[in-house]
Amino acid sequence: MMAIGLQAGAQTLATSYKDVGNGNPISPCVFCADPTAIDYQGRIYVYGTNDHQQFLINGKKDSNGYGNIKSLVVFSTDDLGNWTFHGTIDVGKVCGSWCGQSWAPSAVWRTNANGKEEFFVYFANGGGSVGVIRSTTSPVGPFTSPLSNAMIRHGMAGVDPCNWVFDPGVVIDDNGVGWVAFGGGDPQSTGSNLMPGNSRIAKLKSTMLGLDGAAVNLPAPYLFEASELNMMNGRYVYTYNTSWSNRDQWSSYAKRNGQPAPSTCSMCYMVTDTPLDPDSWEYRGEYVPNEGNFGMGWGNNHTHLHKFEGQYYLFYHSTLLEQTMNTGASGFRSIGVNKVVVNEETQKLNKVTMTKTGVTMIRNLDPYQLQQAETMSTCGGVTYEDFTNITKVPSINTLGNDASKNLQVKMRPYSWTMVRKADFGQTGANALTIRAMGTGTLEIRLNSKANKAAATMEFSSTTMAEHTIELDPSVFKKVCNVFFVFTAAQNVQWDNWQFTSVEASGIENVERPSLNVQHSAYDLMGRRLMGNSRKGLVIERYTDEQGNMHSRKRLASPIE
Repeated sequence: MMAIGLQAGAQTLATSYKDVGNGNPISPCVFCADPTAIDYQGRIYVYGTNDHQQFLINGKKDSNGYGNIKSLVVFSTDDLGNWTFHGTIDVGKVCGSWCGQSWAPSAVWRTNANGKEEFFVYFANGGGSVGVIRSTTSPVGPFTSPLSNAMIRHGMAGVDPCNWVFDPGVVIDDNGVGWVAFGGGDPQSTGSNLMPGNSRIAKLKSTMLGLDGAAVNLPAPYLFEASELNMMNGRYVYTYNTSWSNRDQWSSYAKRNGQPAPSTCSMCYMVTDTPLDPDSWEYRGEYVPNEGNFGMGWGNNHTHLHKFEGQYYLFYHSTLLEQTMNTGASGFRSIGVNKVVVNEETQKLNKVTMTKTGVTMIRNLDPYQLQQAETMSTCGGVTYEDFTNITKVPSINTLGNDASKNLQVKMRPYSWTMVRKADFGQTGANALTIRAMGTGTLEIRLNSKANKAAATMEFSSTTMAEHTIELDPSVFKKVCNVFFVFTAAQNVQWDNWQFTSVEASGIENVERPSLNVQHSAYDLMGRRLMGNSRKGLVIERYTDEQGNMHSRKRLASPIE
């Protein structure tokens, strides 16, 4: 659940820490870092270290020590402008006593030899080992621990000497074989600033749950941390973050290929055809210079390079949100994304400039599909302080906050959310339905949160119910930014919303069904799921004996 706070001054909207026109950070109110991503069924799912857990434990002050972070966050999008929060993965609970922390995830998915989909998230268990969790249901879980201990540990073949066994970077190559890179820290006693000797790469077993043979050294100059792997044109691309050490040994590096010494705490990359041959790795240089996180005063970084719908994007973290909040806390990071120009044939990565504006949305949002209240571009007052799973049903979800059966937004007076570029079309919308409980007044404001309400809904119910108002389609038309402003709210919990087009959208749930309509299910974007194809988190809609329509979020199971 997102808890939304009231700013002082009853007539003042809650403060936003992300400008309406900016795309970064992806979340306007949750601290998260070390991003990784997968794309699945037309959406990008981004996982990150849950810095916000440490922020709250610290009482929203002091520095980020990372020691209490035992969970990961999950966001997703299909337009790169509006992001849906899916809750947290409680890795400490999933893995049990051997897991002390969960940092720097790396995620992959595949269809295995038995035709079953598997989603793997590898993570750093502090600086001492690498663990893995797996879901056979969906990118948002539920996740289980397939092993009784960490997957990579000190003492395993080829791992030592390695100061920090952490920061896994995983890729599945063009032959379906999994690979993992990991490691970091200050130079070994036998190493140097130039070649610290702490980077490793290994082949994974066919199960993706263990090393297939010994790890080998990956000779990355000035390596410090943040390993990731990609495949491009059949070649392996390794990216990493460099150290703070001086560069006076650069001229002695025989494989610098005319490249200048990388700046401190920059992102560099290497390429090979044969990952287990240390001599085969080609150093390609720096592709993310250390720009102080574009003026935000943070040193190191952790990036993930991801191709989505033909375009490459770079996910990274910065301290933009922390500096905007200005709470006095330090070291709490937030995830951003920018485009990167890549030549796949030559594996050339052009240098990336990190910006607050981020990327241009790749499509408009469809307001006629069922949308989650947790979907937004920015907001005011959302603090993500209460992740309560409203209905705890262990048979459905045993992971506490993960992919909550009913993840809803708790609204208070003058808190608000905004979605970018909702496309109402030329004919417009003639109704809005929200699913909520409590007593409240919701104003729909278009294009600016300071504008007068284009429509106002007053509602009251003691249970989750559908509330609908009629709209003027001449107002709700074309492409608009939509602000949902709760000017009054008492015990309001908000689950989802959907507009109705003047011309029927074709989604059955825009009209009240008759009593004999059976249960129907939709994905998180409001698309109807047919037969037994549904999986993961779905929206189930049904009518009770009195003809009242209900909807709920749950993990899918076949409808009887």
